[in-house]
Amino acid sequence: MATGRGWILQQHSLGLARAAAAPQRPSTRRSPQLSAASPAGPNPGSLAVRRRQCQKTTVKSISSPCIENMPSEILLKIFSYLDAVSLLCIGCVNKHFYHLANDNVIWFKIYSSFFPPKRTNWKTKSVERTAVLLSHATVQDRESGYWKKEYIMKQIAAGKTKIIQLLKPINPYTGLPLKTKEAIKAYSLSWVIVLKDRNGKEHILEQMDISFNDTSITVFWYCTTWPCLDSLSTLELCGVTPLLLDQSKVPIKNGPRRRSLIAEFNLTNLTKTTTMIGSDMLVQLFRLNAGLLVGLWKKGNGIAFVMASLHLHQLLERSTLGSATIQHILPPHKPVLDDVDPQYGLHGYQLHIDMHSRGHTYMCGTFRNLFCRKDYIRNGYLRLTVISLKNNSQHLPLAGKVGFFWRTDVFEGNVQNCYLMDVTLLDEMEEPFWCFSAPVYMKLSSKASCLYDYMGHNYEINYVDSEGKVHVELVWIEETQEYYIVNLVLYLSTEKVNFWFGTNY
Repeated sequence: MATGRGWILQQHSLGLARAAAAPQRPSTRRSPQLSAASPAGPNPGSLAVRRRQCQKTTVKSISSPCIENMPSEILLKIFSYLDAVSLLCIGCVNKHFYHLANDNVIWFKIYSSFFPPKRTNWKTKSVERTAVLLSHATVQDRESGYWKKEYIMKQIAAGKTKIIQLLKPINPYTGLPLKTKEAIKAYSLSWVIVLKDRNGKEHILEQMDISFNDTSITVFWYCTTWPCLDSLSTLELCGVTPLLLDQSKVPIKNGPRRRSLIAEFNLTNLTKTTTMIGSDMLVQLFRLNAGLLVGLWKKGNGIAFVMASLHLHQLLERSTLGSATIQHILPPHKPVLDDVDPQYGLHGYQLHIDMHSRGHTYMCGTFRNLFCRKDYIRNGYLRLTVISLKNNSQHLPLAGKVGFFWRTDVFEGNVQNCYLMDVTLLDEMEEPFWCFSAPVYMKLSSKASCLYDYMGHNYEINYVDSEGKVHVELVWIEETQEYYIVNLVLYLSTEKVNFWFGTNY
């Protein structure tokens, strides 16, 4: 069927090429009016007019066999041999093809072949028989394109059901779906950024690189033809999936796709309204949001790359179930009440933390049985101590040379003391309570160290969002050339805890 679509497009291109390459042949027949008007010789202006008229006649005669000039009945017969994706593509050629490609008889035949009535005596031939019987009655009574819309909506609904089934198995260590990576590949899910300038023009960039981590994915966009940063107003992050997948689950290149808006960011005065978290000799890193990073060239202040660090928690739902303009609304959480436990919501937490950058893992671990006493609830936060400053046995090193690795089409580099941090906090029911993936940076601490076992510079990491805070303290050991985490504390918002558990702390 794809071959049929290719033949149609080829004939369309050949017709245009023949029209453009038509020879200009002047007529040898002399006009009586011309002879009478100018007996001494031909008028150059009149010859030019005659040549143009001859050229128009020649072009018309050559382009007449073009597929656009075929009768609608013949075109409908050709279109009836195309599959759904080919019909959607051919409808983009021109307005005439669009109306023909919406034919209800053709789409009802496709719809019936994929979604037959649930009968025990249903057979393959009955699809064609039903289409013929209904072609002049029920099918044609609907508005043009009705069965196309029905087919597309039912295919999307079937895709949603399959995604839900794939996400049912849960990883006991992270509390996240076990087959997220398989689901992303099965549905050809990718991510794009849409840059909009102040005139409303869109610049769409496809992902250039993606890496899978324990609890997140990292997506990069880079090119050599970025629009001017000063002319941009917003940046949209969208998940993209093929509108229709064939039976082999292989998407057709440049086929119809649908977008799901994940987030939207304001790019106005980017360098003044966002935080710069690090730099090297070539680029500066600006964090727009918890998981979005923009690299700007030091020379010229142009865009070098854009990176998104996306936590896997509910990522597929947000990347596939929304629309191009509206984000997917997650179902509201219903708290499970407990009137017996006086410490309900204060214990039984489990943390999985991963510090990494572009395939380099600096620290990855799981910490169980985290708790908070009521005395530690202060200033609207619950304190969960993961690594204690006073317990040397809990202190952990960061493996390797810590830095944020980036690359473009031409350059690559490493911004020291920056990396990505993934946090997955589960409640006592092993349900995801607080999840994020964000670029962070280590800054030199102004506090004096009270640890005599570690002699070196002190660093700290601080992350804050609406649901909580993360505080990390590190010490640089000169002898071993590595960082040690000597303190790791989570602060959970009491508002989030009360909402989640139905408590009143």
